[in-house]
Formats: sequence, C-alpha cells, structure tokens
Amino acid sequence: MPTPAGLRAFPILLLLLSALRAGAEEPPTVLDETVVSGSREATPLAETAASVGTIKGETLHADKPTHPADVLGQVPGVYISVTNGEGHQTGIRQPVTTNPVYLYLEDGVPVRSTGFFNHNALYEINIPQSGGVEITRGPGSALYGSDAIGGVINVLTRTPPASAEASASAEVGGWGWWRLLAGGGDTYRDDAWRGDLNLTHTDGWRDATGYDRQSVTARWDHGFDADAVAKTTLAYSHIDQQTGANAPLVYADYRNDPTKNYYTIAYRKVEALRLSSAFERESGDTLISVIPYVRDDSMELLPSWQLSYDPTVYTSSNKSVGMLGKWRKDYAPLRTRLIAGLDLDYSPGGRVENNLSVTSTGSGAARVFTSYAVGPLTYDYDVTYLGVSPFVQVETSPSERLRVTAGLRYDWMRYDYDNKLSDTALQVGTSYYGHVADTDVDFRHASPKLGATYALNAHNSLFAAWSNGFRAPSESQLFRPAIGGSTAIAQANALSALGLEPVNANQFEIGARGQSLGMDYSLSLYSLSKHNDIVTYRDPTTNIAYSTNAGETLHRGVEAGLGFPLGSAFHFDVAFTYARHTYEEWIVSPTTNYSGNDMEFAPRWIGNTRLSWLPAPDTRVQLEWISLGPYWMNPTNTVEYEGYSLINLRANWSITQQLAIFGSVHNLFDVRYADSASITSNTPVYSPGLPRTLYAGVEYRWGGTRQTAPATQP
Repeated sequence: MPTPAGLRAFPILLLLLSALRAGAEEPPTVLDETVVSGSREATPLAETAASVGTIKGETLHADKPTHPADVLGQVPGVYISVTNGEGHQTGIRQPVTTNPVYLYLEDGVPVRSTGFFNHNALYEINIPQSGGVEITRGPGSALYGSDAIGGVINVLTRTPPASAEASASAEVGGWGWWRLLAGGGDTYRDDAWRGDLNLTHTDGWRDATGYDRQSVTARWDHGFDADAVAKTTLAYSHIDQQTGANAPLVYADYRNDPTKNYYTIAYRKVEALRLSSAFERESGDTLISVIPYVRDDSMELLPSWQLSYDPTVYTSSNKSVGMLGKWRKDYAPLRTRLIAGLDLDYSPGGRVENNLSVTSTGSGAARVFTSYAVGPLTYDYDVTYLGVSPFVQVETSPSERLRVTAGLRYDWMRYDYDNKLSDTALQVGTSYYGHVADTDVDFRHASPKLGATYALNAHNSLFAAWSNGFRAPSESQLFRPAIGGSTAIAQANALSALGLEPVNANQFEIGARGQSLGMDYSLSLYSLSKHNDIVTYRDPTTNIAYSTNAGETLHRGVEAGLGFPLGSAFHFDVAFTYARHTYEEWIVSPTTNYSGNDMEFAPRWIGNTRLSWLPAPDTRVQLEWISLGPYWMNPTNTVEYEGYSLINLRANWSITQQLAIFGSVHNLFDVRYADSASITSNTPVYSPGLPRTLYAGVEYRWGGTRQTAPATQP
C-alpha cells in the first residue's frame, strides 16, 4: 500500500522541530492535571489507570469550534466524522460508526438513556460554551455501564465566575453561516450562577442542507456549608436541519458537482432537555454524592439513508427519570479508597413511523429523490427502558509509587415493549414490516476492571489496565427490524432482531505519560476484542441494512500525543494513532465469510498536528494539519478510499482587555475530500467534505478576566 507524501514527511517534521526545540529555552513543567471521568470526582491523571485525553475550556474558547470534529481530534485516538449540521459519526478504538458503542456524558450524567442511543448525541450539547471535554478511550471504568466500549466523552459545563461578568461574540462565515454566543454569570455569598446562549444558522454549502440550532445552558452552584455543595444544571437544545449534508455522490458528481444532493427531501428535528442536580457532602474521610436527573428527548426524522430501499418518516421520543448515587470512604492504611454506588434509569418512550411514497429520477446509486407523500402507519409502539446498576471500586497503594484499582459493576436492564399495531407483518406495496407481540427483554452483565499506575518520578508515570465492557442492544435494534420481501421474511427478521445479544468487550492496555525535557507526552498501546459484536450488514445490491451479532472483532493500536515549546513564541503539538480493526469471525451466510478481513471505514492512521505562534499575550496564529489514512469501503476489502490531508488556519487577537477578534479558514488549500466513503448499489459513493471556508468574528467582554488563547493543548 503506498504511503502518502504527507505521512512520509511526518518523521522529518518531528526531527526538524525537535532540533529547533533543542536550542530553545525550556521552562520547567509540573505534572498536576486532574480528571473526573475515572472516578466521578477530581483525581490526579497520573493515578488514573486509563487513557484519558482532555480538551481545556481555554482551547474551546479560543478555537470556537463550529463542529465537535474541530477540536476532539486533538486527542490521540479520536476521530469525529462530519455528517449533517453538527451531526457526527465517532471513531475511538473502533471503526468510524453510528453503532451504540460510546457513552456521552455532561458533567458525568448520560446525555441519553442506553435504550434510546443517538450517535449524534454531541450535537445536543453546547460544546463551544462548555468548560472542557474529557475523553476516555476504550471501555469505561467499573463506574460506567452499557455503551462505554469504544470510549466515554464527558463534556464539562463552565464553572460560574467569582465576580460579575458577561460576554458576547458574533461570527459569520461562508455558505450563509452565522452564530451568536452570549453568556455571563456572577457570585453572591453562597450562590454562583452562569448562563449561556448559542444561536447558530447555516444555509449549507450543498443544496438543501440548511441547519438551525438554539441552545441554552444554565448552571447554579450553592454552598450549604463548608462540607456540602449542590450543582444544578439545565440544558436545552433545539435543532432543525435538512440532512443531505452528508449525502453520498457517485464519483463523477463528487469530483465535478459536489454541491449536488440526491436527498433534498430528508430532514431531522431534535429537541433535548436535561435537568440534573448534583448534591455532594464530604465529611472527614467520607463523601456522599447523589445526582437526580430528568431528560426529555424527541426526534422527528426522515432518514436519507433509507430512501432507496425503505422510505419512512418517524418520531422517536422518550422521557427519563434517574439517579446516580455514590459513596466514597478513605482509609489511612495504604491510602485506600472504597467507592460504592447505584445508578438508576427509568426511561419510557416509543416510536411512531409511517411509510413514504417517494418520487425520484435516475437509478442505482445516483437516484435523486425529489418529493414524497406520507403513507400508511408501519410502526407504533411504546417501550420502557429500566436500568439498575450497582458498582464498587477499590483503590490502594501497596507502595508510595504504585496505585492499584479494582472494580466491578453489575447491570440489569429491561425493555417493556407494547405493540399498538398488528402482531404480524404489515404489507405496504412490495415491502413487509415485521412485528412481534408485546414482550419483555432482559439483559444482565457484570463488568470487572483491574488497573495500576506507577510513578517513575514527580513528572512521569506508567499505567496498565484490563477492562471489560458491554453494550446492550438499543430499542431500535430490538423492535424496529429490517424490512422483508414477504410476510415470512419480515417476521423472521423481527424475531431475529429480538434475539440480538449484548456486545461483550475485553481490553488490555499499557501506557506512559508525563513531562520530560520540556515535552508533554502520552503513549498508549491497546488490544480490544469484541464478542457478539452488533454490526450493520448492508446488502450491496438491495441496500437493506441488517443488525446482527457478528461473532468476534479485534481492535489493536497505538496512540501517541506530544507537545513542546519552540523558543518563547512557538508551540508544537501532535496527536497520532495507528490501528487495525478486523473481523475475526463473521460468517454472513453459507457462501459469505468476512472472517480475517479489515472492517470498513477503519482508517489505519489518524493524525492531528498543530504549530502555534504566540507573538504576544492573548494573540495566537495556529496551523493545523489533519491526516486520515486509507480504509476499505466494503467488508470484502475490494474497494478502498485513499484518505486525505487537510490544512486549517486559526487566529485570535485581543485588541483590548474587552475586545477581541478571531477567525479561521477550514481546508486552506481547498482539497476535495470525503467525510465518508462506502458502497451503495454495488457502486462506490463519496460524501464530499467542506471546501475552503472562512469564518470571522468579534467578541466583547464585560467584567471578569479574559480567557486567553492557550499556549498548548494537553
């Protein structure tokens, strides 16, 4: 396989920058970073037996991401693929996928219920105005349950200011893009608060790909006494978008007419409301934490990817009431810590779905859909998800430098399904929709974890961990099966979906991190195997997608991060990943066996390199190089996408203490690339990525202290 010139130049660039750094004055560094995702409270990263990467709030403020992909890729091993608006697919120790193998949190509270997973969950969070992001790669600790296989993304809300402050920024960009960000807060005696508003609009750079977003985040912190505090967070997002932004094109249109959209009739409307209140009391060596929460999520969707074989429009909704409870006790001998808790999630919801009669022109992968009429009801059901999950974790230090962690979590989950339509297949035209009678489905799983960290010195540490994770099927995988060409096939598909088993994952990883010779570094090597992996098999001829347990998949890789100053005015950062994702055992039929093949949309390498120039306080110019390696577009490994390299440019300048201007250029050299590439109707198709686009804005601040552009990204 040929190596792109950009990747061949990578080691040379590292050597050159290292040589420049060798003659530069290196300021002393201290390893003092803490993270909350490993134990649900602030813990030294050096004593966290997991691969955790962070995006600081200062970085989010300076970069002002227009999409989660703009910043999350700065963490080694993380790739976010752009879909529609701020929609995304995620690849963390997994192929880039929409499958439910990630856990998305806001201040430690799941953004969505396990039963109602949404791979686009990050667009329901106001990331540009958050206080930071922590990303745990691989199965989460014993303190997290279903979903946390590929990783855990925990978005942190911003802490209220110590004194009155407010800010507002206005931005404009290409393709009719504009955004208003406003926020502020204050502290009075035992109370502190903060509120933020995000209004975003774009016409979309492709035909019929407009997007509107309104998000509000409010936080109130209250101190009862010296030992007890409460944090209440309210978050709401409304999203209205046409969903053809990621619509694939045949190669000729991809190269010559990328603004074209075959699916102009597709759309998505989302409302997401979350309210939680975290009460925490610490008395001596004991801490009690209780977080009750409620959620209300709804989504109306006309999915573009189903138009060619199963055109539908549906509404999926659910409400949630839950609680995260934790008790922690510290013991003097060996710095021992015992953590125990119980998580509860009660989420009633349902789906209402109608078939569509569509009008189209053309055929195959280049078929263009122009209009539709709503047809008969095909699914109407209620489903209630209930999860009960006790857990325990022990941490101890047999020696001053060694920290050992062991944990166990038990998850019991149940779906109560109430079918409001027929218990047999419904026919609409030549398609049949399978149904099962009212039923209950239970899943049980115990997830152990064992890890250790070892401090080499005050600035460097090693870690090793073995962890188990799992993922129960979501409600749509269980109760909304693939269509069939007859009653018998449709009913067989429905029964088969009902029999899906949870994904079971085991991971072993080792790593090192710290600071040496003026450099921040992290290195992780992992091997993650998944049994009963739920994968999506798309028939290359009919385009019908089936969810099925695939036997076994294997995911192995190395992740590296490095950052260091170049003199007093420059800083260099790189995040690099090399991985391989394979089907170890997947026999689709007696004549089709993909065992031993690479998984599709699984790039071998992912790189994010940044060179920042910091000529003065509160001033930054940054060049970013993003490189994505080649990957197979189909499970037969016969068609390959070559990957891409992009250059982005960012700049920030504080004119006064109150006034600042900023801007960025995405895809500086206007490279034609694909956000994703796959096979449809036995034809390679490509979803074109955003061409060169300029964004610029101005920010004004009242009171408080300006958040400066960061010199480095940890």
